[in-house]
Order: sequence, then C-alpha cells, then structure tokens
Amino acid sequence: MTKEILKYLLLFLILVVAQVIVFNHLCLFNVAVPLVFIYFIIKLPVNLPVNWALTFSFLIGLTVDIFSNTQGMNALACTILAAVRIPVLRLYFPREDDMTNPEPSLRTLGPGVYMKYLISTVAVYCALFFFIEAFTFYNWTLMLMRILASTLLTFIILLAFDSLTAKSR
Repeated sequence: MTKEILKYLLLFLILVVAQVIVFNHLCLFNVAVPLVFIYFIIKLPVNLPVNWALTFSFLIGLTVDIFSNTQGMNALACTILAAVRIPVLRLYFPREDDMTNPEPSLRTLGPGVYMKYLISTVAVYCALFFFIEAFTFYNWTLMLMRILASTLLTFIILLAFDSLTAKSR
C-alpha cells in the first residue's frame, strides 16, 4: 500500500514539475498547448473512492494553477474531469470487474478501449479548460481550434508516456 502511495506521489510531483517547467512554455502554432499533468487523474485507480479522486484532482489542478498563475481554471477543470472519468470509462469498458489491475492503462484495458478512454478524457479536459479560459463564445473558431489541437497534442504525448511506462508481460 505504501509503495502505491509513493508511486502516485512521485507521479504527482513529476507531472507538476514537467507541466510548469517544460510544457507550459510550449505552444505549437499559437493554438496547441500540451496539458500533460492530467495523466495523474487518468491513471488514478478505478476503485479509488470518488471523494479521494476529487480531492487529488483538485490538488493537482490547484498546484498547477499556483505555479502557472491561472486563477483556478485548472482546479475547476480537474475536479470536473475526476467526476466524469469513471462514467467515461464505463462507456467503453462496462465492467471494472474484468480489469486485471484497477489502474487504467494500455495493458489493463487493451489498446482500443484505452485509446478511446484517453482521447475522451483529454477532450473533456481541454474543452472545459478552454471554455473556462475564454468564458465567452466571441471567437469560437479559435477556441475550437485550440481545443482540437491541444487535445490531439496532449493525447499523443500521454499515449507516449503510457507506452514508455507500460510493464512488459
């Protein structure tokens, strides 16, 4: 149990530092921003109680907000993402009992289901984040381009992270 807690604490710290130092300063074509710290929320075990998932998600969002000066946008979007991640997973994988490991990954869900789960959660987060950031539909084409480009970029980076960290059978 302590090993799992340390693993998630280390993942939390690495993702926050990577987001704040590296990924916050990347912006492709002035539209695509990689938001890789949400990998922590995506990797939370499905058997984790909802209250704990909401708390951890709020904390990672708040931590990134503090270092990025984004006034609570990440905290709100992360908390909503934590609330919808299990229903999104149930869309593609109806029975958590069939999972060999409660942590969603390429190996536990299979490539097809995991990629659908990953793209859906990343799209939900990016849409929430950019809607909260804009708080208007004035320039909806730019906002839509930012959502789509950031979703695609974040999806590719997170898929690469998961492929690199996946344990071989």
